[in-house]
Amino acid sequence: MNFHVLTLFPEMILNGMNTSITGRAISAGHLSIEAVNIRDFAFNKHMKVDDYPYGGGAGMLMQAEPVYLAYQSICDRIGKKPRVVYLTPQGTVFHQAMAREMALEEDLVFLCGHYEGIDERVLEEIVTDYVSIGDYVLTGGELPAMVMMDSISRMVPGVLSNQESGETESFAGNLLEYPQYSRPEEWHGKKVPEVLMSGHHANIEKWRRQQSIIRTAERRYDLLKKADLTNKEWAFIKEWKKQKKEAEMAASAEESSLSSAQHEGEEA
Repeated sequence: MNFHVLTLFPEMILNGMNTSITGRAISAGHLSIEAVNIRDFAFNKHMKVDDYPYGGGAGMLMQAEPVYLAYQSICDRIGKKPRVVYLTPQGTVFHQAMAREMALEEDLVFLCGHYEGIDERVLEEIVTDYVSIGDYVLTGGELPAMVMMDSISRMVPGVLSNQESGETESFAGNLLEYPQYSRPEEWHGKKVPEVLMSGHHANIEKWRRQQSIIRTAERRYDLLKKADLTNKEWAFIKEWKKQKKEAEMAASAEESSLSSAQHEGEEA
């Protein structure tokens, strides 16, 4: 897969992506990445790519022509018009299914804005996808682009040493990943669940599935509505919620009892 990033800070992209798993994948030829400096396509001696917005307002706006010429340079090299992702808080929020779908592309372009954004006309001309990594504002699109490339890369064959790990992690099947443990068997008084040391693979898989369901119910209940759960698993969630509520009520009653006893002791 080939990533192309239109940016004002190419060194930021290259330094970030040429490390760890993505760096190894690039060295092995599973991925390629180029950072195209939009300033190289400025049409003035000062390499200026921004100007004041029409209608007034705070800040500067990236001009259309340098962005378009940088994009066109990619089209000329690869011989086609690629898919272009513009990183913006106004876009669709990025998710795992989107990463899996984008990983099927041969070439993917990321457009990183700065200042107060980019002239709307060039966005209309070249952008195919408006994507956000969350409801907050950053200084530019480089970090979101790297977040997306990292996630998408994991879905590309050959990038991970064990391809299964890309399919069984959090959000696979709209469930969060189950808790995991390594040596030692006991740490700070906490022991590894016995089922994981039993060697009984069917029981281990059942436990992991249940833990994924519990973790999702605790931390991202909204995902459960999208998960492919059986009637038996929905019944399991209902029973788990009942037991959790009973345990919380018991803990609250015990805390109240201890507080009352302590108060009576102070009065005495």
